[in-house]
Amino acid sequence: MKKLESYINGKWTSGSGDGIIMHDAVTGEVIGESTTKGLDIPEVLQYGRTKGGEVIRKMTFQQRGNMLKKLALYLTKRKEEFYELSYRSGATRVDSWIDIEGGFGNLFANASLRKLFPNQSYHVEGDPIDLSKGGRFMAHHILVPKKGVAVHINAFNFPIWGMLEKCAVNWMAGMPAVVLPAPQTAYLTEAVVRVIIDSGILPEGSLQLLSGMTKTILDTVESQDVVTFTGSAHTGRLLKSHPRLIEESVPFTMEADSLNASILAKDAIPGTPEFNLFIKEVRKEMTVKSGQKCTAIRRIIVPSELVEDVQIALGQQLDKVTIGDPRLKEVRMGALASKQQVESFKNNVTQIAKTAQIVYGDLDRIETIGADAQKGAFVSPILLREDQPFKNNGVHEIEAFGPVSTIMPYDTLDDAITLSQMGKGSLVSSIFTYDDNIARDYIVGAASHHGRILVGNRENAKQSTGHGSPLPLLTHGGPGRAGGGEEMGGMRGIKHYMQRCAIQGTPTTLTEVTGIYQANAAYKESKNHPFSYHWEDIEPGMSIKTHKRTVTDTDIISFANLTWDHFYAHTDITSLEGSIFEKRTAHGYFILAAAAGLFVYPNKGPVAANYGLEECRFLRPIYHNDTVYVRLTCKQKVDRDVASAEHPSGIVKWFVEVFDAEDELVAIATILTMVQKKQTTLVEMTEAKIEECLYKLTADTKPEWGIMTAQHMIEHLEYTYKIASGEHQDFEIATPEKILDKVRNSLYNYEPFPKNTDFPLLKKGVLEELKHADLETAITKLNEAREEYKTYFKENPEAKLKNIVFGELNKYEWYLLERKHLNHHFSQFGILPKL
Repeated sequence: MKKLESYINGKWTSGSGDGIIMHDAVTGEVIGESTTKGLDIPEVLQYGRTKGGEVIRKMTFQQRGNMLKKLALYLTKRKEEFYELSYRSGATRVDSWIDIEGGFGNLFANASLRKLFPNQSYHVEGDPIDLSKGGRFMAHHILVPKKGVAVHINAFNFPIWGMLEKCAVNWMAGMPAVVLPAPQTAYLTEAVVRVIIDSGILPEGSLQLLSGMTKTILDTVESQDVVTFTGSAHTGRLLKSHPRLIEESVPFTMEADSLNASILAKDAIPGTPEFNLFIKEVRKEMTVKSGQKCTAIRRIIVPSELVEDVQIALGQQLDKVTIGDPRLKEVRMGALASKQQVESFKNNVTQIAKTAQIVYGDLDRIETIGADAQKGAFVSPILLREDQPFKNNGVHEIEAFGPVSTIMPYDTLDDAITLSQMGKGSLVSSIFTYDDNIARDYIVGAASHHGRILVGNRENAKQSTGHGSPLPLLTHGGPGRAGGGEEMGGMRGIKHYMQRCAIQGTPTTLTEVTGIYQANAAYKESKNHPFSYHWEDIEPGMSIKTHKRTVTDTDIISFANLTWDHFYAHTDITSLEGSIFEKRTAHGYFILAAAAGLFVYPNKGPVAANYGLEECRFLRPIYHNDTVYVRLTCKQKVDRDVASAEHPSGIVKWFVEVFDAEDELVAIATILTMVQKKQTTLVEMTEAKIEECLYKLTADTKPEWGIMTAQHMIEHLEYTYKIASGEHQDFEIATPEKILDKVRNSLYNYEPFPKNTDFPLLKKGVLEELKHADLETAITKLNEAREEYKTYFKENPEAKLKNIVFGELNKYEWYLLERKHLNHHFSQFGILPKL
């Protein structure tokens, strides 16, 4: 029998002895077995802490985020192989989409959070705190990656999403992970981990997999580790009380199945959009993943007068749910994960039915399409009705993990709130209403018992992600029965895997520690104007002091006329009596504009654009005839992604201090500029460089990749120059219109063309017939074609000409293409000089 393998200590290995048998949920066929017997679990954890942790902790947030993005793209290209395997868990295509592409989406979402973090391995949190009157002793908070391993113990219902929604967060924080999936569906987790490991994208040791149950995984966790658990509340409580967790004070996050409630408000009567949305949402949450969702709607709380309407409408919707082989397009609901899960489901429904009435479905009868109901783990959707929900607690305490939900009545909104809270804590609740007052009252009253609340109505119906969809940027968790934990939640989730530390010192010291200039820190006088430096060469604290300017009456009046800002303090000096102003006062925004005039570098340089203003404070008035000067200091650098038609750049935050002639601070601001990065990957193709490269080329020069000869390469370049001069334009653009802008914009980045890049006008794998007698002649023709290209754009500087790959290009874009293209082929033949 096939055994699943674990990926530990840098290799794939199998446990020993008999393991837990895994079955195809649809056919009952044996898939294999999983076991961790004989594996050294403490060694696995230590390997993660050292081998994996040492590398990922040193990576910056930008590097970690780009790593996640690369991994997400890599997995997305291979998603179809996971769908086929996912069907064996009983999941339909829609069910699998949530698990597979939802999991990859978590990687994308968390990767995007890199933009909110500094370009370093640790994070600076919040604002600085002044601990002294003179501003020479201060504090700040930083967060550094914990030097442990994240241990993820996951449930069976989302074998891919459950792993990646946790790992994406700990990887962004700089922490390695050990994943322990539930044995019923561990084969799907293993398949994804194999692809991840094969990709080579993650640092070795940052992901390990234990395929099989182990009761000792918590025995050697340490204080720097983090443990997360997803599963039943009962199992979670047992793990949470493990002595080792208590002894080492190990952070433990529990996300347990809960009795989530959805409320139909009194205004949402039959015939309203909200009533229809409510019925649709309940039916969806009952049947998607065959109800095996920790966020599924288990309790349907409706106005007493609408119980019958809801019961009938839900029954009609459930009649449309076809059950069977999830591979079939006509099937809307697949199977539970295992036969054992079927028995557990039936037992729990039977317990609820001791006081509630089954009004739809049958525990013993099931009709299936394309599958044997007896061999597979199939059940019918079950709808119950509990008429006395305040008296009978079974519906608030027993969860049947499958396609089941219970209708219960309420009379007042306070009753509905109370019923929702009787579940003793849930991951999510929802209310369907078009009355915002009802929505507000429910949220304020019920929020203490729910991790998330959705308000559904006609206005958000098309955009809403629904009751049961946790989102990476929102907290996922809940109080009480739901586990008391919080997962994901954007930056908050990442911080869970980091240690917060309060740091104290002088502003100068903390500037160096945080990478953010702190007010009153020592300036680093810049030799040249800071705006003349590229992004990489600017550092926090880099500063200049400007020359002075005297503000005149004419300045103030002119600014008032220009802006139409005729506030009395600027234009009517007869009205100053009783005000805080003594004389004609300069506009605050004039002071800011004048400050810019003092510190802006006029020459063209790396500063590409003004990016905005973060803060601005006017500390005292500036009157006519007052003199001011500016101290401009780099406060912080923030990396950014560039996808449009612009060169790679980062954001620099500049701290602007405006002083008067007596050196008194009168205004402060933080302005942002977009600053270009250095181009350090491509050789500038000057006349001299091109001549140098061609001089090295001989007919015998062999390519490092591809099948071109030296002369073929030169003739190819000649042809592309003829396209660039307009001589050849009789072709269609090969790149699809929907991605053409993205492809054209790639000319602006500094990344070389990939090796073996195809040219659409050449037959793949086939060498064209040579046109010229020899290489020397070909080089002469190449130079002539290049001169024609230069002449064309000198005479037609505003022209645009087609390129088969990049579409219509202007003069500058042709220059960018030429630089990349020559670098590509000169590198191919080993004649490109070093930068």
